[in-house]
Amino acid sequence: MIRYLTAGESHGKALIGIVEGMPAGVSLTAGDINEHLARRWLGYGRGGRAKIELDEIEILSGVRFGKTIGSPIALRLENASHLKDQSNWPNVMAVEGDGEGIDKVTLPRPGHADLAGAQKYGFDDIRPVIERASARETAMRVACCTVSRTMLRELGIDVASHVTRLGAVGFKMPDSWREHVEELIEQGGAPAVYQAADKSVVRMLSTELTEAATEHIKKAKAAGDSLGGAYEIIVTGVPVGLGSYAQWDRRLDGRLAQAILSIQGQKAVEIGEGFAGGSTPGSAYHDPIIKNQGGQFVRASNYAGGIEGGVSNGMPIIVRGTMKPIPTLIKTLDTVDIATGEAQPTRYERSDVTSVPAASTVAEATVAWVLADALLERFGGDTFEQVRTRLETVC
Repeated sequence: MIRYLTAGESHGKALIGIVEGMPAGVSLTAGDINEHLARRWLGYGRGGRAKIELDEIEILSGVRFGKTIGSPIALRLENASHLKDQSNWPNVMAVEGDGEGIDKVTLPRPGHADLAGAQKYGFDDIRPVIERASARETAMRVACCTVSRTMLRELGIDVASHVTRLGAVGFKMPDSWREHVEELIEQGGAPAVYQAADKSVVRMLSTELTEAATEHIKKAKAAGDSLGGAYEIIVTGVPVGLGSYAQWDRRLDGRLAQAILSIQGQKAVEIGEGFAGGSTPGSAYHDPIIKNQGGQFVRASNYAGGIEGGVSNGMPIIVRGTMKPIPTLIKTLDTVDIATGEAQPTRYERSDVTSVPAASTVAEATVAWVLADALLERFGGDTFEQVRTRLETVC
């Protein structure tokens, strides 16, 4: 089993990550992680913080001469906003002191963790909830999960994503983009998909939809509103047999769904054509089994999204997530001041109009982690070469 923990607040000094259980001998550099940290800032409609944060990871332990050494990997990511944003932030999130002179935040935002978090932990100031529940945490999550992604890449398993919808603008159905995605995969594997998506300011694989989505974001911003959306994750090179039907918590589709929904703001997930399965006859939905020229069992289609019975079947894994609109709006919503009990309009804190493009890259990372965990569960060893050998023996 591999696991990771993140620590830190949005405007604290730094984010910290610990990755435990990675085999020795996996190639890893700060550059590998920084590449995907930079991609997390992609997308039209991001707020001012994108201009402040540099997001360059520091590897403190667990790596020697560019290779993991089997011990815990410690990562540090400085919050540049702690120094550059406002001189007051170090005081607001000070580790020591009594908080005297600091204005309390007492107006919870509908749709955010503000009120539920304050009630859970007994805060009379919502600031601690805002700081830890913030999507800033996903920067360290991407860093931690990229450690496992580098291992998958060396084993021929690649992860990609692209945005399928932004607010009211998007593809009508998966058939609208499937052929283009398959062409990109044929040309350069899954990386060709995310590289093509990254060229769009909204990470959409359509010039027409990119332009329409950009205009949609502009209008939402002018109206003081925010937008949600949807994205697709594709994983190629996945071997048969990851996950298990034997116990509920080992099912690969359940683990992937949990990973997506653990990302801030995500409200729905499907594996393959999950939602369509509710309205499609079984004779048209289930993927026929055939033998390819090499004598291997494959599926003639992939409506199951590469997973059957909680186990990977060798087809590309398809996971789709849906993100709600960001709850921090210029346009006010009704709320109640937790200090006075009086009804008040919400107040605006700097935020994005939409961060669906960023969420899609975070989802790439979390999916990679789940697959790496499932792969080590089946083919694990203390060294990367042991893992590679065991995988090659079966596949």
